[in-house]
Amino acid sequence: MNDRAGTPATADDLVDLDALLAAYHERVPDVSIPEQKVVFGTSGHRGSSLDTAFNDTHIAAITQAIVEYRAEQGTTGPLFIGRDTHALSAPAEQTALQVLAANGVRVLADAEDGYVPTPALSHAIIKYNREEHGDTADGIVITPSHNPPRDGGFKYNPPHGGPADSDATSWIADRANTIIAGGNADVRRQDETSAEGYDYLGSYVSDLEDIIDIDAIKRAGVKIGADPLGGASLPYWERIRDHYGLDLTVVNPEVDPTWAFMTLDWDGKIRMDPSSPSAMASVLARKDDFDVLTGNDADSDRHGIVTPDGGLMNPNHYLAVAIEYLYAHRPDWRDDAAIGKTLVSSSIIDRVAESLGRRLWEVPVGFKWFVPGLIDGSVAFGGEESAGASFLRKDGTAWTTDKDGIILALLASEITAMTGKTPSQLYAELTERFGAPVYQRVDAAATKEQKARLSKLDGDAITADTLAGDPITAKLSKAPGNDAAVGGVKVVTDKAWFAARPSGTEDVYKIYAESFVGQEHLEQVQREAKEIVDAALGA
Repeated sequence: MNDRAGTPATADDLVDLDALLAAYHERVPDVSIPEQKVVFGTSGHRGSSLDTAFNDTHIAAITQAIVEYRAEQGTTGPLFIGRDTHALSAPAEQTALQVLAANGVRVLADAEDGYVPTPALSHAIIKYNREEHGDTADGIVITPSHNPPRDGGFKYNPPHGGPADSDATSWIADRANTIIAGGNADVRRQDETSAEGYDYLGSYVSDLEDIIDIDAIKRAGVKIGADPLGGASLPYWERIRDHYGLDLTVVNPEVDPTWAFMTLDWDGKIRMDPSSPSAMASVLARKDDFDVLTGNDADSDRHGIVTPDGGLMNPNHYLAVAIEYLYAHRPDWRDDAAIGKTLVSSSIIDRVAESLGRRLWEVPVGFKWFVPGLIDGSVAFGGEESAGASFLRKDGTAWTTDKDGIILALLASEITAMTGKTPSQLYAELTERFGAPVYQRVDAAATKEQKARLSKLDGDAITADTLAGDPITAKLSKAPGNDAAVGGVKVVTDKAWFAARPSGTEDVYKIYAESFVGQEHLEQVQREAKEIVDAALGA
């Protein structure tokens, strides 16, 4: 933890916007250098222009690759496009629009040239395709999510509306790098753009009553505070307040691409993570002013829930509360609709699912795994430990197939209105029934070779029989829900578990661990997890 974590940013912490934007246009990547290649992670291609990792050349090539990919897939409808409030998002959108126009793609951009949250774009794709226009739409979201102000991000959402799967992103990345290696000669581009206007804001906000019990919130007079953290949700919270007449205050209406108003995250960087106590320090200072206080990241796909009695909730804790509440208050959801969670999310969700008599659908890290279930209604809720989730409309149909921090934030107010208790009070009741888990993620050093081995490690390679004194009941290298490779391993006992996955950016692997015994037991699990994994890797 950095000594300045949770303290206000100073001038020395701020990115030089002029240098950042100049680098976007002036620097040309060399894809023979790994750090300058197009690489799609779980949420698109991310990087900084200052590192020659997110530049005009990259975005032009990626957009051209997307044009070719969607043509190959027979996607002939409009392409929805939107951007967040990061400084690199606007020039990247302009680059993309020039390439899309030259390729004759019909593009739908925000009618007011405003910011577009990730969930609003996913919602738009699903809505268009449900209306059966005779073609199918897809989209591009320009955002690095909660990443620091110096970063940019570029993500493709195919016709299902959610994050593209690895087959699509691998194809797009490979083609983009080939294009860059050829000096972008294959890019078609023109100065004039031809995007049509689309009312993302109006469409999304007017449909919210189909997924959230807005009337219950209004009747109960829940006093709501919403902090967009300088992100794309700002106009959405303002419209939600005005459209529905809620007692809702936008705590901080400021948009500043340097994010000078933020408090520093755990590592001393500016990062708009609504699940981080350090990044949310200024929001937490107002916890007693509202019944429910919430935060969103820059593209609004993450949520942070603050209550007067509990402060900032751990994302795992809130997911468990949301799941128990929703499956009891959505009677039109399918009786066999499963509860979706990533395998590094808390096991208290497993216990809640069992108590509800619902099937638990455990998948690898990445929201893309929830997409098929959310589309057909077989999974009514999908959530990640990193404060990302979405769920179905009241009638059991798809709302978004990407994470939606706005509806998760509004749900906290619905829960308070309907139960008379805050989500943190309800979580305390869950721990009385199921135990109080202790959860933490730590990093362990690993070489690139060791990380590569870990990503392909088989559970059978784990030779240990016990973990922190208890018999090991499962050694997983594939997710129980869909049998997909987890890119690491998960080891389980009746009282604890750990999962180990390689970092995509640093020479470390991540150890996620949880204990239902206590902090000392968790630390023992973490120590033994490192020993077990290192032994399997031959470290």
